[in-house]
Amino acid sequence: MPKYDRNFTDELRERLSIVDIVGRRVPLVKKGQNYWGCCPFHNEKTPSFSVNEDKGFYHCFGCGEHGDIISFVMKSENVDFKTAITELAAQAGLKMPDYKPKPAEQVAREESYYQIMSAACDIYQKLLFEPAGSVALDYIRGRGFNDDMIKKYRIGYAPKNNLIANKFINVKQDNLLATGMCRRGDYGLYDFFRDKLMFPIFNARGQIVAFSGRSLDGSEPKYINTTDTELFHKRRTIFGFNFARDAIHRANRSIVVEGQIDAIQMQCNGFPETVAPLGTALTEDHISMLCKANRNIVFCFDGDAAGQKAAARACDIVMPFLRDTSDVRFAFVTGGKDPDEVLKKSGAGAMQKIIDGATGLVDFLWNLANAGFNVSTPGGRSQAEKFLKQKIEKITDAALRAEYDNEYSQRIFNNWHKWKKQNQNIPRMALPEIDDITKNTVIFIVNKYPEIAERYGDFLATMNIDFDGNVADMTMDEKSAEKYIVSLKLQKYIERLQSEKKSLTSKLLAGENVRDEIAALDAKIADARQKMDTLVSM
Repeated sequence: MPKYDRNFTDELRERLSIVDIVGRRVPLVKKGQNYWGCCPFHNEKTPSFSVNEDKGFYHCFGCGEHGDIISFVMKSENVDFKTAITELAAQAGLKMPDYKPKPAEQVAREESYYQIMSAACDIYQKLLFEPAGSVALDYIRGRGFNDDMIKKYRIGYAPKNNLIANKFINVKQDNLLATGMCRRGDYGLYDFFRDKLMFPIFNARGQIVAFSGRSLDGSEPKYINTTDTELFHKRRTIFGFNFARDAIHRANRSIVVEGQIDAIQMQCNGFPETVAPLGTALTEDHISMLCKANRNIVFCFDGDAAGQKAAARACDIVMPFLRDTSDVRFAFVTGGKDPDEVLKKSGAGAMQKIIDGATGLVDFLWNLANAGFNVSTPGGRSQAEKFLKQKIEKITDAALRAEYDNEYSQRIFNNWHKWKKQNQNIPRMALPEIDDITKNTVIFIVNKYPEIAERYGDFLATMNIDFDGNVADMTMDEKSAEKYIVSLKLQKYIERLQSEKKSLTSKLLAGENVRDEIAALDAKIADARQKMDTLVSM
């Protein structure tokens, strides 16, 4: 029997989820970290067949069968190894290579790469704490990194000269070049990374496969990464995954941020399940790797246009990986900040609020449709419906796809076509009377900007206002109009909370133990006022 290239079979295991492969033949139910079902290899009524998605193996506690995706296909379909991997390659979208034993020379060469990069990392680490690395050390400490963090993540400094090219003069040049750390010039080899703060990049097994260097003089680009090599492919590498892997299991989710400093700070400040893509946008390979660890993902991006675009792309990529056990959410760090800055200035509690306030995928995709198209017009609604349909068609689980379709069908009917009817028939809350200026302003906004009216229809419908009335034209753009409605909504919310607090205070004076409820209301009032202050200052 010929030997087969482990790189290819490992890639099959990385790309394909064993839960998906086994789930096509065995109904599985998630319990704890594993999935369970009745074993397909012997008759049983009580499920004893366990599937571990992260480790990529199955095990039956009844008959002892054990294996991975390849052995499962071989045994369940009674086919040989080559047939099994051919079938799996088709599912993974991979071309079958010409199989042959992995040459001993290649094994030795790859081991040489690991040794070179680990030795180079040791040199960089040492230099960071020497006079030559003082600027780099001051910078990274200024970003909130202490010495324990620096040592854990093996951060270092690459000097301005050709240190690596000179240090590894006795190493075979082709091997040194193959690591991406050096390049060949007219006068011999020279270092690719010079005068850079160095972050080693680890594979999932904790081996250094590449480096990311940050400029220290303000030059662009801020970061340069090792180009793709035999061991390193940016599209298939997630920064921090080797550190986060166990934490992802414990937290039952992963958090994805935009950069490596954000990822490290998150890991060291209470969010060890955080990772980041590396020098490239999120790819299917990144999502596949994360979903094998856990299908619950929180994407946490900057709130600017670039962050919104990155979130939309992440939403698009994650759709085929959704299962009914998935919980995918989107959080945004606003105010021109990133997670690193939030943690330094406001602490882990503030970051926790951002993560806890993340928007679920169903709502995020709905918001994309509303923001991207003018749903106040028939043509805009048609475009938005096509957009939603195109996205949910990517869901491979038929039952889940049908649920998404049903959810959006109801929202389209209720939110895009029935707002005025809801406005007439919904029970009205007993709110304080509003003055004529406020009433006329709200009527103007509803008539001028119907998309705002639909977005805040539930709130507007509670007000005792005849929206069909005519009012004078006002100078107010759409952004200011929405800001006005949001501030009015916050004001009413604060008034309601204060009324509840007043009632609870009366109970407290009467001897009832309601201090915890009052404290909770105080926290809500403070949070609402902070939002109001932020809105006013925008």
